[in-house]
Amino acid sequence: MARQLFELVGSDPARRFSPYCWRSRMALAHKGLDAEIIPWRFTETARLAAHGGKTVPILLDGDAVVTDSWDIALHLERAHPAAAALFQGPPETYRFIAAWTDTVVSAGVARLIVSDIVALLGEADAAYFTESREKRFGMKLTQVTADREARLPEFRASLAPLRRTLGMQPFLGGAQPDYADYIVFGSFMWARVVSPFALLAEDDAVFAWHERLLDLHGGLARAVPAMTA
Repeated sequence: MARQLFELVGSDPARRFSPYCWRSRMALAHKGLDAEIIPWRFTETARLAAHGGKTVPILLDGDAVVTDSWDIALHLERAHPAAAALFQGPPETYRFIAAWTDTVVSAGVARLIVSDIVALLGEADAAYFTESREKRFGMKLTQVTADREARLPEFRASLAPLRRTLGMQPFLGGAQPDYADYIVFGSFMWARVVSPFALLAEDDAVFAWHERLLDLHGGLARAVPAMTA
């Protein structure tokens, strides 16, 4: 069976925007592994249940079915050891990066861009997304992102650990990118694809790093339709 990766999309199947799917997409590219992209939408739950999953990404790699971005990275490292390494040392040492990204970066991004996602979805998906996210936030999505210009400096300040690191080296992985870069990058690709709201100033070290990631692997990420330049 050809390698396949289920990725979240909206009305436009080329506009892939899940931060977790981007972690897996960049990990595959890092390993030099091709995969057929299978577009998936929020209300297509039965298609994932057939593979024992509830959310994307899901990777089908030969006989292996892997249903979580972290597990996908571990699988790729084990199953394709001759390809470029995703981890420098024990993968467990990367768990802090994942936790920080989820609780600080992605959480901050969501409060700035979540209301922009609705317009990119079909009718059924838009209804599901709006209801589920408004329940999660406890307010209307437009309220979540209200006054985002005023809150942007606070978000940028939260990136200080990332900014300081990238002021000393081009990638979180050092001279070359590794899975730590892809974990964090996924959150910024999410925003880039769905929202016209610019999160980063052009004189920021994080912006320069983001540009380098966009150009990696033949410009894989830059080629995806985006709402920001």
